[in-house]
Amino acid sequence: MPLVRQCELAGVSRATAYARRKPVQTSIEDLELLHLIDEQYTRRPFYGSRKMVTYLKGQGHRVNRKRVQRLMRILGLAGMAPGPDTSRPHPQHKVYPYLLRGVVVSRPNQVWSTDITYVRLPHGFVYLVAIIDWYSRKVLNWRISNTLDTAFCVDCLKEALTRYGHPEIFNTDQGCQFTGASFTGVLKAHGIAISMIGRGRALDNIFVERLWRSVKYEDVYLKGYGNPMELMIGLTEYFVFYNDERPHQSLGNRTPTEVYAAGINGGARIADEFNKNEAASCSCVKDRQTSLN
Repeated sequence: MPLVRQCELAGVSRATAYARRKPVQTSIEDLELLHLIDEQYTRRPFYGSRKMVTYLKGQGHRVNRKRVQRLMRILGLAGMAPGPDTSRPHPQHKVYPYLLRGVVVSRPNQVWSTDITYVRLPHGFVYLVAIIDWYSRKVLNWRISNTLDTAFCVDCLKEALTRYGHPEIFNTDQGCQFTGASFTGVLKAHGIAISMIGRGRALDNIFVERLWRSVKYEDVYLKGYGNPMELMIGLTEYFVFYNDERPHQSLGNRTPTEVYAAGINGGARIADEFNKNEAASCSCVKDRQTSLN
């Protein structure tokens, strides 16, 4: 399809498409703060900018709330407690309702979801997007990018659909990468119902949030990757381990690949309501209470 037509469908100017994107540049001090914020948010996802300021001051850093808010925006982070402007979709993009509250996930490819997280490198940072199957916790596909744009998310989605078919419901947050026509259009073309979490409701996408915790504590923080190529190689190895070797307690100590292929021992349910500062109440279809991974 000609680039002019693609721009028309995506609702962007040709100048935007032709512009040469530059990696995000940050100071060494900001990189250290971004790393600390990311680690603490992974441990305490209910932390907003006020609590994060207190935490950073306790680590010996002189910061104010305005600076912390700016750094959290770079990472796409916001505390889970509802509040004004915690998620800012593009003003011209349609926002879809959340479809999963109280829904029992009882089979593979019933619900997929996605999210973006940040990975710090010595001289900058990159973004990681992943798509996960809720029933089995299997990571179906992932991509990294040095810019927070839509293209790498769309590419990740298209490849997952090609490899695994398509889900009944696809769940995202309200970020502009997922609300734009280029992303939602792919979902609509495959007849997939679109679900989006509300503002300040990070736990409505609990399985991807838990995936980020595993990725960072079991791989990224331990390895300390030096550049994007090292990160790409390392994440490739980690996601093979995560899918094919790592036993999940919530899956009866089976692997996501085993559960996805067999269609048994998986499942989930997002409770109707969440306690403000507690993890989601989730259970497997076999009526057994288990801890999430």
